[in-house]
Amino acid sequence: MAGAAGVSNLDSEDVSGGGLPMTGAGRVVWEAVMQGAVEVAVRAYEDLSAAQRERVLEESVHVPAQARSALVDVLRRARDFAGAARLLEAEGADAAAAALHEQAGALLPAAEAWLRAGEKARAAAAFERAGALERALELYQSLDARESIAQCLTRLQRPLEAAEVYHALGHGHAELEALRGVPPEHPRRREAVLRMCALLDEQGESWRALVLLADARQESGGAREDEVLEAEHLRLLRRLGLGEEAAPPPERAAPQSDGYEYLKAIPIFGELALEDMKDLFRMAQQVSVPEGTTVLEKGARGMGLLVLLEGTVDVLSGAGPDARLLNTLGPGAWLGEISLLLDGPASALVRSRSAVRALRVTRGDFEHYLATHEHAALRIYKLFTYNLAERVRALSA
Repeated sequence: MAGAAGVSNLDSEDVSGGGLPMTGAGRVVWEAVMQGAVEVAVRAYEDLSAAQRERVLEESVHVPAQARSALVDVLRRARDFAGAARLLEAEGADAAAAALHEQAGALLPAAEAWLRAGEKARAAAAFERAGALERALELYQSLDARESIAQCLTRLQRPLEAAEVYHALGHGHAELEALRGVPPEHPRRREAVLRMCALLDEQGESWRALVLLADARQESGGAREDEVLEAEHLRLLRRLGLGEEAAPPPERAAPQSDGYEYLKAIPIFGELALEDMKDLFRMAQQVSVPEGTTVLEKGARGMGLLVLLEGTVDVLSGAGPDARLLNTLGPGAWLGEISLLLDGPASALVRSRSAVRALRVTRGDFEHYLATHEHAALRIYKLFTYNLAERVRALSA
């Protein structure tokens, strides 16, 4: 793509012969383009009305390729990203056009342009951001992007299908969250309830499983009389060492060990709406770290976020024998939230003092989350900027 300055070699005779428009409100723009006076062309274009700018775009079809290329640069600088994208699409430069459509907030045209450019993953993300979830799902399936498939299925209110994908991925907490979306009137509600009970039981949350089952059995007369649900109820009572007539405690008494509350408490997520928060939680993966393992090397980049659910870690000044213990962190603490947004080196070494169970959000997964959750991204960046400013202010003081 030639720059605007390259048009300065055209003289008036060349311009007239090439059909460069020299009349109407856009004349000043075209004259400046011809002379390579980029800033003059930008200001002249910005001063046009919307109808006049549209006329300039229409006239560009009839000008030499070099002038059209220069006009694209002018439009970019004038921040008419949509107009620049139109010109690039006409030239077949779909990838460049897609990026400009995104800058203009035109997500559907961006998705179509990414698709023409062969960028299926970026097209799928743009379709998802635009709310065209079926189109996004189709592309994610062609890419076998199972995490994204599950997220789309959840947002399309197809929780059982989403749960099956999460089950195949081994993401138990995400499978559980997906199954919570199965409504009481669904014909496979019993299947969903039993699977949720099994997941909670596997996670050592048998009390929560018992509460969930007791609530499910109150949803309808059929559920109260369901022999399979009754058998599961008795099994859980026996597992907890209770008599058959024992009543489960209120759900509020159950421990919060899945990490949702811990994730929700991180400051940069403080303004996320419920569904955005749930989507982020489903994206997180549970990991186990043995005692004495280096969780994070000092100077390493792109660690992502780690939220401690069980166990403790030591934060050290380095790896050598003279390293100082800076802090010891336990359940509810988090590491690496800044690395989700800034790919800087880690300032300390982190080693597990005991066996650790944690939630992990990788930088790559988080970038995809931001790309497909526009409102959430704005809130996260707002709080991140505010918190960063507060840290700088504290250091300055």
